[in-house]
Order: sequence, then structure tokens, then C-alpha cells
Amino acid sequence: MDVIMPQLGETVAEGTVTRWYKKVGDSVKADETLFDVETDKVSTEIPSPVAGVIAEIVVSEGVVAKVGATLAVIREAGDAKPAPSSAAKPAAKPAAPVAAPAAPETQAAPRRSRVDPAERLSPVVRRLVAEHGLDPAAIAGTGRDGRITREDVTDFIARRGAQPAAAAAPAARPAPAPVQAGQTVAFNGVRKRVAENMAKSWQTSPHVLQVVEADFLKVDQARAAHGAAWKAREGFSLTYLPFIVRAVSIALGKFPKLNASLAGDGLTLHRRINIGIAVDLNFDGLVVPVLKDVPAKSLPQIAREINDLATRARAGKLRPDEMTEGGYTITNNGAFGTVITAPIINQPQVAILSADGIRKKPVVIESEGGDSIAIRPVGVLAQSFDHRAVDGSYSAAFLAEVKNALESRNWVQALEA
Repeated sequence: MDVIMPQLGETVAEGTVTRWYKKVGDSVKADETLFDVETDKVSTEIPSPVAGVIAEIVVSEGVVAKVGATLAVIREAGDAKPAPSSAAKPAAKPAAPVAAPAAPETQAAPRRSRVDPAERLSPVVRRLVAEHGLDPAAIAGTGRDGRITREDVTDFIARRGAQPAAAAAPAARPAPAPVQAGQTVAFNGVRKRVAENMAKSWQTSPHVLQVVEADFLKVDQARAAHGAAWKAREGFSLTYLPFIVRAVSIALGKFPKLNASLAGDGLTLHRRINIGIAVDLNFDGLVVPVLKDVPAKSLPQIAREINDLATRARAGKLRPDEMTEGGYTITNNGAFGTVITAPIINQPQVAILSADGIRKKPVVIESEGGDSIAIRPVGVLAQSFDHRAVDGSYSAAFLAEVKNALESRNWVQALEA
């Protein structure tokens, strides 16, 4: 059976094989980790699709391969074709990797990079180094030609007694890299991909922006009732985002044309309500992990999954399937106090919602006894939609449904589910 380069995200076209856990002739079990792949968006372990024996490794460590390219061949049980021995390999194919993966398995001494380590850092490794304030020159690289791998960095952190990134305080975000006036700052891989996708989306879709204000009083009441106990139990704060995701999932069930993709002259409506959450990679770009089948999850499950996906996204530990099948996207800039954001659609979707800052404002409260003024937490929800897919009235009705869900549901009870 051919082992191919998987699709590591909807817009990723290639990946780098950074480590093989097996060599030619080794047995492997189904779902056992076979190799590591790194892209400009994610670094992940890939399991073996079947049980058998490694008959051939086609792409060696450090080599970039296109999605769908054959990386290795596994001889499954019952396959009479013998696995080729390394001696049988023709001299004209010296790049066939047999001994290359042996270093991690035999615990060979780390190899020092033959060039400046800072010039050989992958996006994932670069983020880890920046988050922990490390000097790449102090880290021994065990990857191909002395390349510093993610495991090298985490081992170095463990040896020096540093706390892992996941245990850091949520507010401890690294500051942007200092720049000087007139300096040209080269895009990293993630930034290049974001730039390409945003330009393509803007040129493809006729964007329309609509905005509503929502009263978050009932959400605040739930957070006040359960917030302290939640943080003590779960280890992270209960933010507004899980409530917004739940409200959006309710509205998408009633307005399915916004949970869709353009397909030629038609609209493909998705059967599942899968919502992508834009995650900032410490100001170096964005990734969009996807919460699958949101209506089937409780509010606490949604909150836990959002935190888990965001944490692993920033550590470069998302699985390939966690960045696919999104039908609608939410971007959340509210923590920075934004007022209104006009987001760009995440293709091939047809709409995206920005959740901006929530502030206390005077609000007119209407009642049978007359109008009164109260101080309420008010947030802005801004949706960009593709005018080819729907018209303004459809989008406005959807936003009204999101607003109604946030303002009227019993969120205290929802947290107790």
C-alpha cells in the first residue's frame, strides 16, 4: 500500500517530512506513528494507515512533498511481494533513506548544525523558541543535517526546568519582534499563506458587511455564576466566545445558506455545522481549527474544545483533520477592545463573523410601564458575507437570530449541562 502526503489543511499544498519513526524492513501497526510532517501551518504526527512491513521509503527526512505524493510503501499481511533489502537498492538511488531514521531510535548523540541554527528553524520551532526566549545556538539539533526539531526544543526546555508553553499565564503573549523604520521584514511561511488567501478571497467574493449590537447581560450572569468555579476546575477562563459559537450554531441551523460553499453557479449546503475559529499565532499569522458538529456538543464541551484547539494550534500540535471541513468561521478580536472588524471570508465559505469588544453602555429598556435606561454589556457582531450566495435580508435575519439567542437563552442552565 502506498503511504501518501496527507492534506494538512484546506489551503496547504505541500509538507516536509521531518522524521521517520520506522526504517525499511521494520514492522508497523495500524495507527502507529509512522512519520512527522511540517507545513507553514501545522506540525503533526502521521499514523500508519495499515499494519505491515515497510517495503520502501520514497521521500527522505527534510524533503518537501506535494499533497498526494507517495512517501513510502507498506507490504501488508498476505502480500507475497518481498520487502526490498537495502543491499538490493540500485547504486543510482543513494537518496533512499534506510539509516537516516536510526538516530532517534538508537539515541545517537545529537548532531550540531553546520550552519547558523537560526536560519534552519521551521515555523513551529521558531514559535517555540520565541515563546520561551531561547537562543537557537544553544540547542543541539538532531534532525537532518543538524536541523533543530520540535522535540529538540521541548527536551531543551525540560532540561533547563522551564515551564511548558501550555502552563504559561494566558496574558503572557510574546511582544512583536522589534523593527526599525525603513526595515523590510520578510514574510514567514504562515504570513505568506495568509496573504495569498486573503488577497484571493477579496478578489473572488463580493464582500458585504452587516453589523448588529447584542446585549450580553444573560451571558455575563452565567459567567458571574460559574466563572470562578470553572477556572478553578478547568484551568482557563470562561470567555464570551463559547456562548457566541453556540448562538451561531443555533442560527446556522435556521439559515443553512450561510453554512455553505459556492460551487460553480450553485450553492452547496453542508450537512454538518462545523465552525472554524481563527487563532492568532502570536502575531505571526492565523490558522483556523474547526469545531465539528457543534449542535451535538454542550456549552461546556464547546468551551473546552475551543481552548484545546487554540492551545495546540499555537504549539503546532493540531492534527490534519482538525483544520478541514469548516462551513462557517468566527474571528474573535474582542480581547483587544476592537469596536468593529470587517473580516475577510475564509474561502470557499460564504460568510464570516467577527466578535468585537464588549463594553458597558447605557441602553434603553422598553417595558409596559415605560422606558428606562440601564447599564448593559453590549457587544458588536460584524458579519461579512458573499453577496453571490445570499442577499442582505437573509444575512440580517441570521444576525438577528444570533442576537436573540445571546439575549434570551438561559445560559446559566446551559453551563450546568
